Amino acid sequence: MQPDLSATDTSQSRRRLLKAGACGICALCMARAGISLVQPASASSLQGLVRPRPAAWFESAGNGRLRCGLCPWQCELADGQTGRCRVRRNHHGRGETLAHSNPVLVQEEPLERLPFFHVLPGSRTLALSTAGCNLHCKFCEVWDMALVEPHEIHAYDMPPADALEQARMARLPSISYAFGEPVVFYEYMLEIAEKARAEGLLNLLHTAAFIQPEPLDELIDRVDAVNVDLKAFDPDFYRDLVGGEMQPVLDALLRFREAGRHIEITNVLIPTMNDDLDSIGRMCRWIRDELGADTPLHFARFYPLYKLTNLPQTPVSTLDRAREVAMDSGLNYVYISRVTGHEGENTFCPNCREKVISRLGFIVDRVDIDDGHCRHCNHPIPGHWH
Repeated sequence: MQPDLSATDTSQSRRRLLKAGACGICALCMARAGISLVQPASASSLQGLVRPRPAAWFESAGNGRLRCGLCPWQCELADGQTGRCRVRRNHHGRGETLAHSNPVLVQEEPLERLPFFHVLPGSRTLALSTAGCNLHCKFCEVWDMALVEPHEIHAYDMPPADALEQARMARLPSISYAFGEPVVFYEYMLEIAEKARAEGLLNLLHTAAFIQPEPLDELIDRVDAVNVDLKAFDPDFYRDLVGGEMQPVLDALLRFREAGRHIEITNVLIPTMNDDLDSIGRMCRWIRDELGADTPLHFARFYPLYKLTNLPQTPVSTLDRAREVAMDSGLNYVYISRVTGHEGENTFCPNCREKVISRLGFIVDRVDIDDGHCRHCNHPIPGHWH
């Protein structure tokens, strides 16, 4: 039975949903895939752990009000008010964040789960996320983490240096800001990313990319690869089901491309909502023309969650048709996510058509890529391979 969505308690059942049910993977599969919960140095999480910190991108809006310029909402906040994201507020005329050094998720993950298919295949990453989100998707998979306020949920006491130490102790090659919405813990992410880059770790971002251009430009300098949730290619879908606008997301993708960052895109196909093949075709042609034919695109299976429990999970046939449309549109790397054993989990060289990465779920079986090139024909394969 679906939990009471109006409740704001932090019961153990809700926490179990966050860590297991919302991800669609059982404990046995997690163990086989190498997923493990990290025990931070602080040992245990605390309910309502909030330590306000000064936040950037605020400006005066007059009469004691502040305007937050981090995301396109540009919330105007009176003293004591918190923005749509639930974590940025006006405190006596000073802009603050409530999402700094208090992650609600600290977890080792295979990169294939995020998903990044063209970044260090078979490796694991330290994934971090806090409470809060500046969107309100009706199909949110981590609603009891993202769509709550920090004081409503358990969190770990983990300053940036401690987060880096967790990655170092686990000998992980990357840190990922994922599962929730990294835009809302912007300052925390930037501090960690600076330290991670100094030690040679990759910084990986999975985001809905609903962010203003100026803070995005500062973030891009610290990010090595990004997976953007392009939730549909329809402005009305964004307004009705996401609670935001599509154009800022497209603009962010273009800025990542201009900066030369590795981009992957995830599109969750929801039956009757965004699975129209004409719309999918327009999206794929936009990706090809604006981002490049080598941009990996993941069509992810929808599972009924949050406010869309009345819809069925995505039929595999729908995912297959979408993949065909994408490949016919000229995209070279088109994947099917959350259908274990599907051919679309694998990576194929667009030149010789040989399989260069074999996957089964989150498990990488074989990689036939040498120094970024297909082992069979020496064709370049885009990504981070070292």
